[in-house]
Amino acid sequence: MEYGKLLSWKQEDNRFMIQFEEQQVILSVITPDIINFFVPCWDKEHYSKAIEGDKSQPCTVEASLENGQFRLSTDKLTVIIGDEFMTDVYDADGTLLLSDYRQGRTVKKTVSKQILDILQAEGHDISNLLRNDYKVLTVKALGKTECFYGLGDKTGFLNKRNYEYENWNSDIPQAHNEDYHALYKSIPFLICHREESTYGLFFDNTFHSYIDLGKENPEYFYYAADDGNLDYYFLGGSSMAEVIGNYTYLTGTTPLPQLWTLGYHQCRWGYECAEDIREVATMYRQLQIPCESVQYDIDYMDHFKVFTWNEEKYEKPGKLFAELGESGFKPVVIIDPGTKVEPGYSMYDEGMEHGYFAQDVNGETYVNEVWPGDAVYPDFGRQEVRDWWGEHHRFLTELGVRGIWNDMNEPASFRGELPKDVVFHDGERTTNHAEMHNVYGHYMSKATFDGLKKLTGKRPFVITRACYAGTQKYSSVWTGDNQSLWSHLQMLIPQLCNLGMSGFSLAGTDIGGFGADTTPELLTRWIEAAVFSPFFRNHSAKGARRQEPWQFGDEVVDIYRKYVELRYRFLPYIYDLFYQGEQNGLPVMRPLVLHYENDPKTYNLNSEFLVGENILVAPVLEQGATARMVYLPEGTWYDYWTGERIEGGCNILRGAPIDVCPMYIRGGSVIPMYEPVQYVGEKPYRKLMLLTTPMGGEWVHFHDNGEDYAYRQGAYTLYRFTVDADGTLTTTLMHDDYETYDQIEVVMIGK
Repeated sequence: MEYGKLLSWKQEDNRFMIQFEEQQVILSVITPDIINFFVPCWDKEHYSKAIEGDKSQPCTVEASLENGQFRLSTDKLTVIIGDEFMTDVYDADGTLLLSDYRQGRTVKKTVSKQILDILQAEGHDISNLLRNDYKVLTVKALGKTECFYGLGDKTGFLNKRNYEYENWNSDIPQAHNEDYHALYKSIPFLICHREESTYGLFFDNTFHSYIDLGKENPEYFYYAADDGNLDYYFLGGSSMAEVIGNYTYLTGTTPLPQLWTLGYHQCRWGYECAEDIREVATMYRQLQIPCESVQYDIDYMDHFKVFTWNEEKYEKPGKLFAELGESGFKPVVIIDPGTKVEPGYSMYDEGMEHGYFAQDVNGETYVNEVWPGDAVYPDFGRQEVRDWWGEHHRFLTELGVRGIWNDMNEPASFRGELPKDVVFHDGERTTNHAEMHNVYGHYMSKATFDGLKKLTGKRPFVITRACYAGTQKYSSVWTGDNQSLWSHLQMLIPQLCNLGMSGFSLAGTDIGGFGADTTPELLTRWIEAAVFSPFFRNHSAKGARRQEPWQFGDEVVDIYRKYVELRYRFLPYIYDLFYQGEQNGLPVMRPLVLHYENDPKTYNLNSEFLVGENILVAPVLEQGATARMVYLPEGTWYDYWTGERIEGGCNILRGAPIDVCPMYIRGGSVIPMYEPVQYVGEKPYRKLMLLTTPMGGEWVHFHDNGEDYAYRQGAYTLYRFTVDADGTLTTTLMHDDYETYDQIEVVMIGK
């Protein structure tokens, strides 16, 4: 993109139009910490799918043009722009945070045509070796110490420096490794951190885009896209937590979920009849392993037709739901977007009558293939299509369904990817698949969320595989079709921590691995590692080994029960973190760097994580290991299992036999706990336990009905608990408009 010399500027409210010889650039001051850089090289409008409403706040801004440079300052940031749109951003202390790279791209990798021909003949993807023609491109200088976090559930390690990624939602069933450029989600949000400063970048462009974080050249990183505008937000903040808060201020926070959704879920593609579901549910209750739902994959539908029921295999609609509901199981069912082409099938007939499906360039309804065979794709970018789709959930909610699991919504297709010129809509605006691909799952999630909210009045429980930035307002996520591999267990922590920092707090992986065959040891270590995963589900594929815990013998069952019960003990703490996160944007599951960002030893720590600030979890992630090195950051920590007090800022060697996941409680913590139940709702929570350390501490605890939106009208109780070093408890009711506990018990760790 050519800009030329900077000529002039003018201001309209919070917008500053800067005119160059070849192009106009618009800076919008959203808050003192958030500035939008917008180059309308494709269209004059933003068309953001992630940001809803005007987020601008009144703030003091100074702007001037001196010596050929435009200067803009808020209380927190200063932006200096020169010719060719060369931009530098400083904080209030004058520290340079972000700078455009002035030398131009100098691609380090050079490949001869002969080698390219050989690679292509062997079937290798050579596109990234050839690209130098992006329509959208911005290149930023890269220092020696920057670390990068975020980008959702991209594969690999916590710190994304030296890797390259793509944002193009992709259904990839093969085993994922750290070299995969794209998976199911496109969340183009980066946290850039070095020891002395932190900032964020959100690139709000839904077209196929590319992020290279120093792989091409260690002197710069870049963002590029095939089309659309250059539209990015600079997010300041004095800490990583503040940067995340600013990002979720723009795109939305994860809303408070229903309490039961934070319990344990069992699923398998391969429960092929009512008796399969009934048998699994019965075994969980007989073995006294808590469980909230045995989820229904695609086999429950009549020939895979959405919003239908297979009576032949799953009995009369609603019968199984009611039967299992008596023992606490809540039905969660899968829904795919691909709608079967079948005249006489109501979803197909209605969609065709009203023109609700995507079309090809000739105006004909576009047809591809998914599970039901020939299928058509709802045009979810249109409000009327979302309303229609959402209303059809009535069939399921009236049967008793409590949650919807959206799958295959990249959108997936069996006869090749949808062509980029397939016609979709963004509201009333006609556009194409190239623009809407990455937000197809986003809009499907919104349709499902709005439909469930309207039909039930409860907080909707929606799970989605594909999404875009901002989908966290509508849906939980999981990391897609992982495999029963130790390397995929090892990715659990980086993926879920980066998803959490990208706004998606309610996230999880398929425990045990979806594809391939798990082993007793792998499943055991996976349930230990996942015990604090916000979305807590075991899921496996048809054809793979079944992985309910009883398939592996009594030892696995006993350990599995121990950790699922542990999850239920800590439910009130996890729920509190979600309540806080709805306000501040912080996730439940966090990398250590989020709270110890001045400690370089945390920058690349891939094998342990924090739950809030008060619990540190260091699971065993290697086959055969019975001990592991644990890094404890500064402060005082207490071993959860033994009560041993340890001063942090060091590595320790912790024994970890097969039934032990090392866990540590931060000194000064007060952590609410419940007694385990077999399912949420089995009995009222009348007793609260407060786990604390000999150092005492304080905690604010939220308590409500755990289901609907009454808390937003004030129907909740808010406690402040203060525990002295001797265990003396002081309770303050900060808000009192819901039930109070009958008993509150202080549990001092190690005593």
